[in-house]
Amino acid sequence: MLFLRRTCREVTTILVAREDHDLSWGDRLALRLHLSICDTCPQFERQMLTMRHSFQRWRHYADGENGAHSENKN
Repeated sequence: MLFLRRTCREVTTILVAREDHDLSWGDRLALRLHLSICDTCPQFERQMLTMRHSFQRWRHYADGENGAHSENKN
């Protein structure tokens, strides 16, 4: 089970990498184990999710705004 032990630094790297691609089963399991015993990393994960959702909402807002401008030009 030693192969599943991750440091906080490794976990933050995994959390960031998760934004770009799917994780291996080993990384997913190590992430779950670490997040269940660490006090700080779950907070970082929530911050990452908040940023992701905020950027998605901003993108949606910006796309709607660009569409409105292009409609007014016609």
